Amino acid sequence: MKTQMEPRIYNIDLQNFRTIGAKVFTTRPRGIEVRTNSSIDAIEPQYDKIVITIPPDISSINPSFLEEFFENVVTKLGEDGFYKKFSFINEGRYKIETDLTEAIERILREENALA
Repeated sequence: MKTQMEPRIYNIDLQNFRTIGAKVFTTRPRGIEVRTNSSIDAIEPQYDKIVITIPPDISSINPSFLEEFFENVVTKLGEDGFYKKFSFINEGRYKIETDLTEAIERILREENALA
């Protein structure tokens, strides 16, 4: 009888990448910086699931930040693949869904325009 292996899960805690005292993640350059410093592009193929933990006192994560942070993984996995692999722990008041949807749409629209 074959036993199912536990999925390999990796957590990226945005607390580790925030500016002290900051309540928002914003701007494209900051998204690129967090993408680089988190090694998300190298980590993604090594794990079955990736969990992004959002600090509870964050009030906003701008689509421009998310677009740069997730650009390569969304381009590689597509929208469905991204949502299957990535999940979010978000115990604060800010809800990421609208900003994330906008960022993913922009990434995929740009990818299609460039193709």
